[in-house]
Amino acid sequence: MLRARPVRVDRPADLAPAFLRMGLPTPAREYLLEKLPALHVLLTGLGREQGRFLAGLFAASEAPGHEEYPSWVAGDQRTRPGTGLLSGRKDQFERVVAEARRQPELAELAGALARVLEASLPPASLVLGGRTFAFGARTHVMGVVNVTPDSFSDGGRYFGTEAAVAHGLRLAEGGADVLDVGGESTRPGSPPVSAEEELARILPVLEGLRARTDVPLSVDTTKAAVAREALKAGAVLINDISGFHFDAELPRVVAEAGAACCLMHIQGTPETMQKDPHYEDVVDEVLAFLEEGVAKAVAAGVPRERVLVDPGIGFGKTLGHNLFLLRRLGELRVLGRPLLVGTSRKAFLGRLTGGKPADERLAATLGSVAVMAAAGDADFVRVHDVAEVRDALAVADAVRAAQEGGALYQSGKVRG
Repeated sequence: MLRARPVRVDRPADLAPAFLRMGLPTPAREYLLEKLPALHVLLTGLGREQGRFLAGLFAASEAPGHEEYPSWVAGDQRTRPGTGLLSGRKDQFERVVAEARRQPELAELAGALARVLEASLPPASLVLGGRTFAFGARTHVMGVVNVTPDSFSDGGRYFGTEAAVAHGLRLAEGGADVLDVGGESTRPGSPPVSAEEELARILPVLEGLRARTDVPLSVDTTKAAVAREALKAGAVLINDISGFHFDAELPRVVAEAGAACCLMHIQGTPETMQKDPHYEDVVDEVLAFLEEGVAKAVAAGVPRERVLVDPGIGFGKTLGHNLFLLRRLGELRVLGRPLLVGTSRKAFLGRLTGGKPADERLAATLGSVAVMAAAGDADFVRVHDVAEVRDALAVADAVRAAQEGGALYQSGKVRG
């Protein structure tokens, strides 16, 4: 009986099983995947010369027998000048990059498009505290250890040193790949605390954890003074919610210690961030903010390979902004850095589930991390409920990697 069925093509690799089922040899499969019109690239901020260059290439490709370049649609020059959409195959984009590199004035365009082509590759492995994190195969878990009296998620349940250390050890036993220790609440409306108070909260916890587990330790802080002492106490990663935008000294502290860092996007400060957040283009503005943070890190001496980025879900965003970013996390891959995302127990999940309080948002949290893992859009998720999240990720990551479709789908059955 004749059957017709759709084949998912969200990503070019999704067609590989269909080609296997058809019995195509390896060279043919690779050739066809290269020829798919799989890339659609939105360009913003184009200069006049860059726009003319792209329009010229498209005009050339319209001639009979000439299809070397992607299609090009320019934005409305009255309302959205400097914008446009390139659509085409990988090899067509490679030709655009090669052409642009021949002209010095087009170097910025060439670099931007080259980063798009590289975005499909997993980031390079990262070493933290003696452990090597390889990306692309599974989603890693960062467990949250709040040493604060006013955390939105646990209300100070682990404020004391002994309670915090015990909690961290439970998270490690539950499968946390990294433990993130924080001594200052960053919930919406929270006031800042002094560096002295922050250190008094976290240093005994870091020392207690370091003595009893080899799980790499991260410290959630925006302050250079706190980071300096935390790194001496055994932390190997600084998780800065300001993306190196609050304390100009912090990048240098990280660089001098040879540590890694995670740079998050925030609009405003924790005290002000949820007072009517507004964006013209939330993805573009998050990208620009994170690019600036990465540049500050590199300029201070932090190797680019030691930088992670975080879109800052819930930090100066509405419900709609959060969902839009989560749906389009893949666009942040152009930064070429491992992506850490924190949705755990956050208010937008409560709104989506009928107003549930923070301690009743586990199921919603699991839904959010499973969505990210199934799409392969996050390298780390930062969560409070490690054991439960590890179970959800085990399923989502396995579904994403699934290849056993029967004998006719096995590459060994097809001559390459």
